[in-house]
Amino acid sequence: MSLTHRLAVEADLPALKDLMGRAIAELQRGFLSDAEIAASHAVMGLDTQLVADRTYFMVEADGRLAGCGGWSRRATLDAALLDPAKDAARVRAMYTDPAFARRGVGRLILSLCEAAAAAEGFRSAQLMATLSGEPLYLACGYQQIERTASAPVDGVRVPLVLMGKAL
Repeated sequence: MSLTHRLAVEADLPALKDLMGRAIAELQRGFLSDAEIAASHAVMGLDTQLVADRTYFMVEADGRLAGCGGWSRRATLDAALLDPAKDAARVRAMYTDPAFARRGVGRLILSLCEAAAAAEGFRSAQLMATLSGEPLYLACGYQQIERTASAPVDGVRVPLVLMGKAL
C-alpha cells in the first residue's frame, strides 16, 4: 500500500465528512455504547477553519482517501492565534477510514501535524482523544493529562482523554 498526502481544500469537504461519519460509526464500536456513538456524531466533526488555515491533511492509499487530520495554531474554533513559545499546538479531527485502520494512516497524519507545528515554533502538542484513538496516541508518545467527557448530547456524554506531548 502506497500512502501519499496533501493539504485539504474546500472541495474535499464532502468526502472528508463522509469518511468521518464512517470512522465514528465503525471504529468506536467496542469502546463506546450505541448511545455514545450516536452522540459522537454531534460532538465530533471537521473544524473547517483547519482547511482554511491550510493545516488539514488528507492521506490517500493508492488514490483512495484513507484518513485525514490536522493541527491548529488556534485554541478553539475561530479563536485568536496561540503563542508557540508558551502554548501547545492543537491536533484536531483525526479520522481513519475503517478499511485502512491499523495500517499506519493515523501515525502518518499525526507525524505530519507534529512536524508542521514544530516548524512553526511549537514545542508541544495537545489533543482530545477518543477512547478508540487513545492507544495510537500513547504509542506515539502522548501522555494522559485528564480524563473528561463531552458536553451532553440528548443527555449522553462521550468519554474523552486530553493528552499532550513535547515536540
